[in-house]
Amino acid sequence: MVAKLTQGFWDKTARIILRNRILILLLIVAITLGLATQWQHMRFSTSEANLLPDEHPENIQYQEFLSQFGDEGNTIVIAVQDPAMGNPETFNQWNILSRQLEAFPEVDFVLSTENLQLLLRDKEKDEFILKPWMAADSISSKSDLDSLTTFLFEDLPFYDKLLFNKETKTIRTVVYLDKDLINTSVRKDFVLKDLSTLISNFESESGLDVRVSGMPYIRTMNAQNIIDEIGKFILAALGITSLIFFFFFRSFRATFISICVVIIGVMWAFGTLGLLRYEITVLTALIPPVIIVIGIPNCIFLINKYQQEVKKHGNQAKSLQRVITKIGNATLMTNVTTAAGFATFIITDSTLLTEFGIVASLNILGIFILSLLIIPIVYSFMPLPKTKHLKHLNKKWIDGFVNWMERMVRHHRIAVYFVSVALLVASIIGMYQIEISGSPIEDMPKKSGFVNDIRFFESEFDGIMPVEIVINTNQQNGVMKPATLRRMDQLDAYIEENPDLSRPISVVNLVKYSKQAFYNGIPKYYQLPTSQESNFILNIARKSKDNGSLLKSFVDSTGQVARMTTFMRDVKTDRMEAIEKGLLDEISKIFPPERYSVFLTGKALLFLKGTKYLVRNLLMSLGLAIFLIALFIAYLFRSFRMIVISLIPNILPLIITAGIMGFVGVPIKPSTILVFSIAFGISVDDTIHFLAKYRQELAANGWRIQKSVYASLRETGVSMFYTSIVLFFGFSVFIISNFGGTVALGALVSMTLLFAMLANLILLPSLLLSLEKSIANKKTLKEPQIDILTGDTDSKKEKITKAQGTPK
Repeated sequence: MVAKLTQGFWDKTARIILRNRILILLLIVAITLGLATQWQHMRFSTSEANLLPDEHPENIQYQEFLSQFGDEGNTIVIAVQDPAMGNPETFNQWNILSRQLEAFPEVDFVLSTENLQLLLRDKEKDEFILKPWMAADSISSKSDLDSLTTFLFEDLPFYDKLLFNKETKTIRTVVYLDKDLINTSVRKDFVLKDLSTLISNFESESGLDVRVSGMPYIRTMNAQNIIDEIGKFILAALGITSLIFFFFFRSFRATFISICVVIIGVMWAFGTLGLLRYEITVLTALIPPVIIVIGIPNCIFLINKYQQEVKKHGNQAKSLQRVITKIGNATLMTNVTTAAGFATFIITDSTLLTEFGIVASLNILGIFILSLLIIPIVYSFMPLPKTKHLKHLNKKWIDGFVNWMERMVRHHRIAVYFVSVALLVASIIGMYQIEISGSPIEDMPKKSGFVNDIRFFESEFDGIMPVEIVINTNQQNGVMKPATLRRMDQLDAYIEENPDLSRPISVVNLVKYSKQAFYNGIPKYYQLPTSQESNFILNIARKSKDNGSLLKSFVDSTGQVARMTTFMRDVKTDRMEAIEKGLLDEISKIFPPERYSVFLTGKALLFLKGTKYLVRNLLMSLGLAIFLIALFIAYLFRSFRMIVISLIPNILPLIITAGIMGFVGVPIKPSTILVFSIAFGISVDDTIHFLAKYRQELAANGWRIQKSVYASLRETGVSMFYTSIVLFFGFSVFIISNFGGTVALGALVSMTLLFAMLANLILLPSLLLSLEKSIANKKTLKEPQIDILTGDTDSKKEKITKAQGTPK
């Protein structure tokens, strides 16, 4: 039925394309210009990718936390660790820097040595008051500064690990940005222009090395790295694929036409992002170079076929007609399978991957349409290729590679199977050593200054990734009850004993500071009030006018919910899970579930949960890709055994790659798990090309298996080799990235495609020769089906074969 409906489709398509050349070119120009108008809507991501779906329980809890306390990622921290800070002039410069920061409208508040407040007891009014710790705006003598810093380090434990590190004498300033601007482009402008300029000027004037970090700063610098790399990837992909293309064809004209096709494809990709209002993320930034890498093989197939036809009979019209009818369907099928590999990401509940899958799959089909239309039309306006342009068709160097493949298949099939099984066993062993990475820091540019600063703050202040503990007392003003404070202090002590967590910040610290202030600021009284002290100390705290502003960061407006904030070091996933489990176990012991509702949240845990959730979803998408392509092969060949034979040389490279990841220590993370679906969708193209040609040769060679296999190997081997080399080097351009995840993605996809090429050229023919006897007969082709290489139905081919006298 399908064959009858589609019979002659490609002949009609060829006529339409060649008879309406000017109209089609104008239509392409109009679409390109229309999509170009959508570039203005492109925007870069201003926040971390949320890998969990909105309705996920962890996400719901995080949104609940944000509604009560606001975005916890609104602070930028700057710090110096230098003996020069003991110089009054330098110390005053540092304080001036704080005042300059506070003057920016994007800044809500700055906490620094310049405006540090002491909590004191006003005995006359019987309340706590806040008073500046410095009597003057500037320090004039070194003795005064030494006295102040000694007081800071020894007598103010409330600010320890918040504004300073007592052991290393590191001084820190905390800049709180306006929460309404934190996820807007205003933050980017502030960080890249105002803050960077101010810090740079301060460093040149003071000679100090200023360290800068904090989630807004990290997000901005990371996003800027992504922006910088888009152009680098596009130029690198164009450069490497063009060089390879020219090496194969030795034609500037063919190379230029191919570059024009993929550049238009890139313009369409950017237009699609703008049209759909999708943000450019670390994943969608990869789409333009991927379009180039996938588009060039389309051009290779089409131009190579055109030149073959010209060499054969020299008739341009006939050559262009056959390019469309014979290669159009083949490239359609291979592009559909590649698009299917990317489209499977759409089934994940991750917005990040869904958008990536939609844009990538649409534009892979788009580059197919562009190459099918532009190449035949442009060549129709040009003179026939000269003899020098066809010389590459007679290259002798490729014969050595083809002869080697044939020898392996003909004489060494047992060795091929042995090596395949050995690699399979070794790879399975390696797979069991793969770890899952839930660290948001791991994929960041290792050599960049902001990542070095992250490590500095991790070392000096014990952590970088925020973990929030939300404690709901289930009663109004329940947080300030002595029993609740004691329980929080117990949890505080547990966290401080953990070397991978920083000293927590909560209302407990403020209450301890209140007791110290009650006893005239004596440091040894920095502790929770006893039962006897609680009533009058907490009563003073409640009626103090400054208490509300101090409490709002730690307790909600009802006094029912409190937060404890700690920071986790960048540790491995299993350690993160152990820390989480330890916290939950301790919480269940300290806070009775019938009285308290306590949960953990924060960016660190959210990313960990998101990564594990994503891994499960991406494994499902890979399974779906395999299933869809198996259905496609089943439709083409009507044979279950053929499905198995075709999937083996494509699944084996995935297993080998996974094994290598385990052995060399590359973890499973959002970037590396993409490798498998992408590589499978691309590598199966070679299988379809080979099997389709094999199926055609069977009919033409009277069902002689060996002759058909070797003929298929010789004819398709060269084009498979060409396209695989382009894809290998094309994806290798991602190795130049500064992002570890992008480097791993490029290296692993390239390696997988190389394995897949060898598997399709050696293992697949070997399997056909060993296992295909029972289905290599007329029953396989019983139903009229469309040949994906020619567009002809089986019945049509049989008539042609009979007319030519070929034995059936």
